[in-house]
Amino acid sequence: MSAFLWEQHCCLPLLPSADITELARYPLGSHLSVNIGYSPQRTTDALALVRQFRRDALADRRFRLVAGLGDIGDPERIALSFDLEDAGPLGGDLDNVEVFHELGVRSLLPTYNHANEAGCGCLDTEDNGLTAYGRDLVRKLNEVGVFVDGSHCSRRTGLDLAARTAAPMIYSHANFAALWDHPRNITDDQARACAETGGVIGINGVGIFLGRNAFDERAERVAAMADHIRYGADLVGVEHIGIGSDYSFDAADFNAELLAHPAAFSDAYTKWGPLQWVPPEDLLGLGVGAGLDAELAARGFTEEERVAVFGGNFRRVAEQVWRA
Repeated sequence: MSAFLWEQHCCLPLLPSADITELARYPLGSHLSVNIGYSPQRTTDALALVRQFRRDALADRRFRLVAGLGDIGDPERIALSFDLEDAGPLGGDLDNVEVFHELGVRSLLPTYNHANEAGCGCLDTEDNGLTAYGRDLVRKLNEVGVFVDGSHCSRRTGLDLAARTAAPMIYSHANFAALWDHPRNITDDQARACAETGGVIGINGVGIFLGRNAFDERAERVAAMADHIRYGADLVGVEHIGIGSDYSFDAADFNAELLAHPAAFSDAYTKWGPLQWVPPEDLLGLGVGAGLDAELAARGFTEEERVAVFGGNFRRVAEQVWRA
């Protein structure tokens, strides 16, 4: 199979000390969407970080910054775009969507776990969906050419996003509640609504979102990712499934934050022990095991279907949504 990988969400430490060369663990030719902030970050924080990441990427010939789709696919480079996991770093100013877009942000989700001025999060006990500001945000994202992303949003907010967007929406890193009833996972109704917009659901590789057998064992996490891909392909069609592994290069820091600030997350995050991820090497079988590609092939996914899941589907919707 072609080694092209479209990774719709991964995370470096949100700190000036972040080492962008860690991203070279992904194969050359890949496209990565790298997080630059979520709910705790102010506008100035996220802007400073994305500018640093850009400087660091420009200093390393292995990386190429994405302005448009033409910057993706060089077999000798790793293409980098960026994403925001909350509307908070916009500072309430929708014009900041354009500011971040100029710096390479191509995906934004309105709410991270808990309600903000845009809508409700997946850990809220009361779900009121998108606010008026959230609806305006969707229009702005459509206008500028940024993915509307439902990951971490509440179930009603996710459905509202699908109803309001004029372009395909995505779930950059979300699994299926029908397989594992975690509040971060999406319902079949959310998945169908996303697919009806023409969008794509990126399956993540985080153990606590994959299922009970995936908490600790590396091979079980790969198998569980394949379970969610199979379920999604059967539910909405393989053309609506992709990869958003949510791999965190800041794993130790993130687990420490979970323990230090449990109220910001929930018992569902903390009761299972430290978070574990499917690493980049296990997606295309470049690590010690056979990898996700081989697992999908063993389950009957054709080469054409695997090429679509690993990159083609997200590329297709980017062609419809992004502006250069």
